[in-house]
Amino acid sequence: MLADLDPDQRPRERMLRLGADALSDVELVALLLGSGRRGASALDAARDLLVAHGGLAGLADAGPPALLRSPGVGPAKATRVVAALALARRFGTSTDRRATVRTPADVVRVAAPLLTGPADGRVVAVAGDRAARVLGAVVVPGASAHAAPFAVREVLAETLRRGGVTLALAHRHDPGDARPYPDDERAAAAVAEAAAHCGVRLLDSVVLAGDVWASAGPAPGGGAGWAP
Repeated sequence: MLADLDPDQRPRERMLRLGADALSDVELVALLLGSGRRGASALDAARDLLVAHGGLAGLADAGPPALLRSPGVGPAKATRVVAALALARRFGTSTDRRATVRTPADVVRVAAPLLTGPADGRVVAVAGDRAARVLGAVVVPGASAHAAPFAVREVLAETLRRGGVTLALAHRHDPGDARPYPDDERAAAAVAEAAAHCGVRLLDSVVLAGDVWASAGPAPGGGAGWAP
């Protein structure tokens, strides 16, 4: 139990003394949990949670329902963990960091934190200004790469809401399957056409598949619109 630890070795005291970077994943998750369960400390509960989800990456992909199945994890603990990991993902695409999107690799860097987990059709829109600075990156509500017709209106609404005049899209395929499908290319072409009427230029639509990626548009055959 934490009470049995030397006070200087408890996660909270170690963070105050050494900083967050000195703590292990288990210690950081234990601080989010705040307490353990009957017969187990917060450290034990955190270790069990990480093991059950295959480490920090798996825990980051888990939603509240999955965490609630873990012994001793109630709604308060589950939502604290999910909220903290969501903030970490958002920081990866924060406009405070002045990220720029000038190449497909930049799109991948900005969008990938929002596409962790299964290839479930999530679509990320990356809105930018004329200087290619990222104004915002968001999983588009109501949009799915698996749906036809594609949710063009929703994508443009999220872009315009952020003041974007450039736009890049990204979604995920299963690992090893980065080749754009015909539906991917049709969706990119539809967005490019509609965006042009709104004064927005679609830079690219990128398909991520594990550690590889490919362009799905906006031009027919997968060409991108990076040229001004």
